[in-house]
Formats: sequence, structure tokens, C-alpha cells
Amino acid sequence: GLGLSTGVPGPWRPSILFPWRRTPGLGRVRRAWVIPPISVSENHKRIPFPLVQIKSDKQPLGGVIYSIQGPGVDKEPRGVFSIDKFTGKVFLNAMLDREKTDRFRLRAFALDLGGSTLEDPTDLEIVVVDQNDNRPVFQQEVFNGRVLEGAAPGTFVMRAEATDADDPDTDNAALRYSILAQGSPEFFSIDERTGEIRTVQVGLDREVVAVYNLSLQVADMSGDGLTATASAIITLDDVNDNAPEFTRDQFFLEATEAVSGVDVGRLEVQDRDLPGSPNWVARFTILEGDPDGQFTVRTDPKTNEGVLSVVKPLDHESREHYQLRVSVQNEAPLQAPAPRTTRGQAMVNVHVQDINEAPLFHENPLRTSLAEGAAPGTPVATFSARDPDTQQLQRLSYSKDYDPEDWLQVDAATGRIQTQRVLSPASPFLKDGWYRAIILVSDDASPPRTATGTLSVEILEVNDHAPVLAPLAGSVCSEPARGSGLLLGATDEDLPPHGAPFHFQLSPRTPELAQNWSISQVNVSHARLRLRHRLPEGLHRLSLLLRDSGQPPQQREQPLNVSVCRCAADGACLPGAAALRGGGAGVSLGALLVVLGSVILLLLLILLVALLARCRRRSRDKGLLHGLQDDLRDNILNYDEQGGGEEDQDAYDLSQLRHPTELAALGGPLGRPPLRRDAPSGRLPGPLPRLLPASTADISTAPLQGLEAADGDPSVPPYDTALIYDYEGDGSVAGTLSSILSSLGDEDQDYDYLQDWGPRFARLADMYGHQ
Repeated sequence: GLGLSTGVPGPWRPSILFPWRRTPGLGRVRRAWVIPPISVSENHKRIPFPLVQIKSDKQPLGGVIYSIQGPGVDKEPRGVFSIDKFTGKVFLNAMLDREKTDRFRLRAFALDLGGSTLEDPTDLEIVVVDQNDNRPVFQQEVFNGRVLEGAAPGTFVMRAEATDADDPDTDNAALRYSILAQGSPEFFSIDERTGEIRTVQVGLDREVVAVYNLSLQVADMSGDGLTATASAIITLDDVNDNAPEFTRDQFFLEATEAVSGVDVGRLEVQDRDLPGSPNWVARFTILEGDPDGQFTVRTDPKTNEGVLSVVKPLDHESREHYQLRVSVQNEAPLQAPAPRTTRGQAMVNVHVQDINEAPLFHENPLRTSLAEGAAPGTPVATFSARDPDTQQLQRLSYSKDYDPEDWLQVDAATGRIQTQRVLSPASPFLKDGWYRAIILVSDDASPPRTATGTLSVEILEVNDHAPVLAPLAGSVCSEPARGSGLLLGATDEDLPPHGAPFHFQLSPRTPELAQNWSISQVNVSHARLRLRHRLPEGLHRLSLLLRDSGQPPQQREQPLNVSVCRCAADGACLPGAAALRGGGAGVSLGALLVVLGSVILLLLLILLVALLARCRRRSRDKGLLHGLQDDLRDNILNYDEQGGGEEDQDAYDLSQLRHPTELAALGGPLGRPPLRRDAPSGRLPGPLPRLLPASTADISTAPLQGLEAADGDPSVPPYDTALIYDYEGDGSVAGTLSSILSSLGDEDQDYDYLQDWGPRFARLADMYGHQ
């Protein structure tokens, strides 16, 4: 069998438990033993400490090897328990903490010496017994609570809570609450088991003590163990249990007449309730003494004082003294048990001071009306005023302060206003038909006072302008069925209702117009003119009568020039129509100006082109002469271009190389050949025209004749080439082009001029010149 012994303080008396027991008899029934939990106290310091010994009865002593597994052995926390593998004794090797691990579940094994399992594994449970090794802890260091002042006994205030890490099923975690100190008298109590704080008696007064500080304690072991402390702050909430009071029964103040919106003085009050709260804020009411509502009292939010103000101007001449009865109360209603005050009302005496007041206009602003175009001297209005200082004899004088058109004249003594010139209807100071001026009135006191009055004059519209026709000319189709006719309009300088609608009518003085023309109203300002039947093309002069809607109406007869023209299908006049050719009456002045301007511009362009061409030719001539005369050191001549070969058609006239008969066949001119660009341009007369050979027999002499003509041509320079040939003879289209082979020879050539070309040509002059 397996023996199990438990370790307890004192001498170790092991008891042996046989969890694996063989049942005697023929048949064997195996039954697992249930090992009761093994208890061991936390914080046990005598280690290693034997806990239990297990034993198997399948092998003799020394033939079994024991082992255990589980948390505290081969699992975290490791090394807490161990077993003697030969004896089966289980030892505690470390101090235990129940707050970390309250029990360990191990498994015990029994093996033979060969490592074979002798029995099935057996569970071994070790329970850690709690000790009071943890103090209780309040959840907050300071608990805050609020309660209304004057609260009844038993009113809940707050709850203080604490915890203990020890076993809650033992006295180690049995907590008890208490109040260590709260001052005197004691208004609060705490439930020792729940920590609830409540009021215990009446008398809480915020105005006496606003905040209470309590010292709390909690202890475990049902109040006899470890302890902890905390604080409780209880604030009393204010209630309106104190009515506001005036600091005096009467107040004496002074106010100035003829002003409003000014403060007269302050009414001081006191209230013991919480400043800034509705229980403290004062509200003032004028009970009597102000029938016209000339005063008001408002509250200063910072000082809670009443500020007496004048809202309507006072008049010393009417009343010199006011006696006001004013009451004060809070915004919040007063609590029923609050004591009544004896200074909830006060008398306020206001004396009105006399000053020199400004004059007052009888009517301000003053509005009147006047017809437009009123002649100078027309009366406008009398802007009179009165002096409110009836106890003083003062004289009033009137003047203008603002009259932008200088239109009005003011009588300084009476205030009568009249016009001094005609007001232009186009004045920029007329706004919606109204003219505004500012009039001043002053007294002669010291110092004088001045009042300002506004005069508004409505300028009444008068129908003094007749309507004007627009346009005064136009065109219509000669066929009445085509086109939409001529749209006519009218304008009027008068304002409504003296303008539109306008009435259009053919002149009654020429009744024959109605036989060919008709006019119909389109809208209030336009009408349409049409032909009744076909009329000849050209200009037709009509006369129209226009009338407005004013009272009385104004009318005007105006001429209208209408051009009757041929029209296309869409009703537009065709270009070059007879209406435009008939005397040009249908052409407007603007069109004539455009045509005249175009002609002048064209003439200026032609003149400019001619001047540019002349300037270019002069500059080219000057350039050639300058090149020959001024730069003879390194250059013989300045050439503009050398030609581009056979494809160059610009440098030379290739027609000179053609046969004369080809030129005649092509119809080309046989006049003077063009002047060569490489020749200096002079003003020498051109050579006589050369005669072309009449037949092919004469062509053979053509080269010599051409050479002689080129050498004798004064329009070409005396170079060693002529460059102009008519024909080269039979068998070859182009023979030699050099004049060196000419029949004249070098001996006839004068090369002395090379001396003037610089030192580089001096040697040539010596070789070829006259010796």
C-alpha cells in the first residue's frame, strides 16, 4: 500500500496512504483512492517542509521510483515542490502566496526500477491557507460629495469603498468603515459595512460652513485587523435662503435734463447666498414714482448693484424732482423657511439739473413737394423751431448746413425757405425724385446750442418734353408681302407717368400718306410702318406725329426718310438696290465717313509704297558708288550675287541667250536688255538698240557684232567679260565667253587705272599699262 503523511508545525508524524492497494482473493478489483487536499499555510518560512509521503504496495521497499508533475514542479512556478523518488516524500521548497496561487494540482507516478508503470497516475491537490498579510485599500484617496444646505437627517451624501486582497471568505477580508474626525458638531455618519455617508442632524448652513472635511478609516478582521485611511470632502450646495437687502433705506441722485441713455447712480445691495448663482443675482423693480417710464434699473453682474439710468430725456422745466420706490429680489425664488428682510425696498430721490437745451424743430424731418422747373423765389417751406428753455429769453437763428446744389435760400430769422435758382432735372443729387438738405437752428445762449433738421423736397414731374422718334431713317421692301416693315421707337425725357405709352400717327397734315403707308402699335414704346401696296424704289419722305401720355400730353411731328428697295426672299435689301442709288439719301453719315476714310487710307498706302521704292533705289545706287570709290585696297568691285547656275532665273535674263527667232515665237519683248546688277548704275544714256540678224547667213557674224556692241555699251563696266551674247554660231550653242579673244586685242585696252586700286594691282598696271 501507499502511505501518505502530512506535514504540520511541530514534530513530523507521517501517515502512510496506499492509493494503489491490491485486493486479496481470487479475483482482483482495482479501485483508485481519492486523496483529500493537503493544506499548507502561505508565507511558511521553514523550508524545505515535508508535506506528504506516498507509497505503492506492488513492490518491496526500494523497488519503486516515485515522481510528481504539474504547476510548481515542472511548470511555472517551477521548483516549489519536489519528491524523494525512493521514499515518496513530497517537500515544500518555497514560500507560498495565496494572492498569487491559492491551490496546486499535481500528479503522482509510481514506476519500477526498469521504468515501467506500476500504477495509474494519482492526483494530488495542495491548498494554500490564507493569512492576513494584506491591508485594506480605499479606491480613492479623496472622496468628494455634495449635499444641499439645510438637508434633512438621513440624506445620502456619498459612498466610500475599499478592497482587501485576502481571502474574502475569511475574516482577513472582513472590512469595517468608520469616521475618525469630522469636527464639531457631527453632522455626518458612515455605515460600517457599506461605507455610505449620510447626514445625521439638521443645521447645515452654507453661509456658516461651506465645506466639510472628514477623515475615514477601514479595517479588516471585522475592524480589529489592518487599517487604511482616506479623506471625504463634502460641499454644501447653496439654496436661496437669504433675501437680498438694500444697504440704505434712501438714495439721493442727480440727473441732467434733455439727455437719455445715461447712468444716474448705483443702488447697493447685499446677499449672503453664493455669489454668481441665481440665489444671489438681484433683480430691481421700480414700484412707483415713474409713470412715464423715464427710468430703468439694471443689475451690474460683477457687483450685483442696481444701476439707475435715464431712458427718456428729462425736462427740468416740466419736473424738477422724482421720488422712486424700488424693490429688489433674486432670480431664484426664496425658500419658504428663509427669514424675511426689512430692507427689500428703498426710496430713490432724483433731482433734475437745468441746462441750456438745444432748440427743437416742430417737425423733423420736414417733407414737402415742388414742381420741377420752379422759378427762383418760389416758396418751399417754413422750417421753424422752438426753444425748450422757457425760463430763459433766447433768440433763434437759421442757416444751411447741407445744400449740394445751392438751390435753397433760408431766412435766418424766420426759417422760411425759398428757391434761389432753377434746379436741373439732371442733378446727381436728385435721388428717386427727392432733394435733401440739412438746416441748422441755434440759440444765442452761452455756450450756444444747435439743432439739426432734415428737409426733403419731392420734385414733382411735369410733362414738359415731347417724345422723340428713333430712328429717323430706314428701309422697307418695295413689295408689301416681303419683309417685316420698319420698326420705329420713341423716347421721352419725362419720367412716368408723362412718358409711355406713346401714340404713333401719320401726319394729319398730309392725308395722302395713308393711301400708301400704314402704321400699327407694337407695344407702349414701338410701332411698325408698312407699305399698303407696291411703290417705286427710291427715297420717300414721310412725316409722323408722336404723342405721349402726360397730362396735358405733349406731341411732336418729325420727318422720316424711308428707302424703298428690292428685297430678297428673306426681306433683306439686295446690294445695289435703287434705294441706295437714288441720290444717296438713304446712306447715313457714318457710312459716308467710313467710305471717305477708306479712300484716304488707300491713297496714303500708295504714297508710302512709292516712297519706299524710291529710297531703296537711291540706297542701292549709293552702295555701288561707295564700293567703287572708297574701298580700293582689297576689292575690285562689290557684287551682290554671282548667280546660281542654270537653275538661277533671277540673277540674269536668260532670254538673252535664246535665238531671236525663239523670242519672236514666244512673243517676248525685244527691247532694251535689263541692266546688270554687277554694273555701276549711272545716269548715262542707253545704247542704241542692236539690229537682229535677218537671216541665218548673218548669224555667223553675230558673235562679233555682239561683242563689239557689249564693249561699246556704256552701261556695263570695262571688265574682261560682256556676259551678254545673242548667238554663238553654228555647231555650238555656247562658244567662248571671254573678251580676251576679241578682235580688239589687249593692246587696245588701257590698264593704267589699276594704279588707283591699291598696291596689289600696281604690278598688273606695270605689266599691262602703257610704258
